[in-house]
Amino acid sequence: MEKQKLSHFKTISEFHRARNLPPPEHPLISIINVQDIQHHSEPINMVMDYYSISLKRNFNGKFSYGQSEYDFDEGLMYFIAPNQVFKIEHSEDELKRLQGWLLLIHPDFFWNTGLSKTIKQYDFFHYAVNEALFLSDKEERVMNGIIENIQQEYHNNIDKFSQSIIVSQIETLLNYSERFYQRQFITRKIPNHKILDTLEHTLNNYFKSDDLITKGLPTVQYISDALNISPNYLSNLLKSLTGQSTQQHIHDKLISEAKQKLSISNQSISEISYQLGFEHSQSFSKLFKAKTHLSPLEFRKSFN
Repeated sequence: MEKQKLSHFKTISEFHRARNLPPPEHPLISIINVQDIQHHSEPINMVMDYYSISLKRNFNGKFSYGQSEYDFDEGLMYFIAPNQVFKIEHSEDELKRLQGWLLLIHPDFFWNTGLSKTIKQYDFFHYAVNEALFLSDKEERVMNGIIENIQQEYHNNIDKFSQSIIVSQIETLLNYSERFYQRQFITRKIPNHKILDTLEHTLNNYFKSDDLITKGLPTVQYISDALNISPNYLSNLLKSLTGQSTQQHIHDKLISEAKQKLSISNQSISEISYQLGFEHSQSFSKLFKAKTHLSPLEFRKSFN
């Protein structure tokens, strides 16, 4: 199979030239009307050395971020971090209906500002698999208002205040995005509950298999791969729904299995710890006591 071309845009100006747009008014930040972009109908893998935040209406194409398809069924906004490979496929008819904006920000624009460090805390940039952010009409107006503020500021003559004003607007945009994403975790109950069911099914199968003995406890990465969701996304979702992280769910399953074995079998603590994937029984006993406030032997005695 022929390897698909990878377009690498190192600067925002390069992207403008590739899409037949006028040069950006600022080399490190640009807001583009999506209707002005000359899109390619052929799918092309792309990577940018800068952040991309986009709001698109009437998007019915395919968008892949990392190795998986991004869910755009009900969402409007998506977020791409620097150096992430993505691919967009549009139909010719769809390109005529697309509306919205694209905000491009080079990391150098944040130089010497607090956002240079805190932007890495916004997990929605880094999900290998994600869903676009759904916005109500009111929320969309909030986002569009912030973009208009940024646009108005960089259309003005650049002065010593421009960067800090624009950065504060970007931070406001990201904080609203965080708020709306957290709401989305809670309100989209049907798919979220399916994830909980799949998580339980995945843990049950793993604890019944030989993998527990040969590979040890399942890792957060293993669980997220099995659910086709990134580790950060899964943990945030679980915390919103259950108040516990993925690791805590794994440990809860372990303790449940351990209690069952301790209560119905005569196996030694060493044998049980081995069956549960522990190389050393001391590690199992330490975790069990941390979770139950009893040692495995104390639990067995109290149960009997």
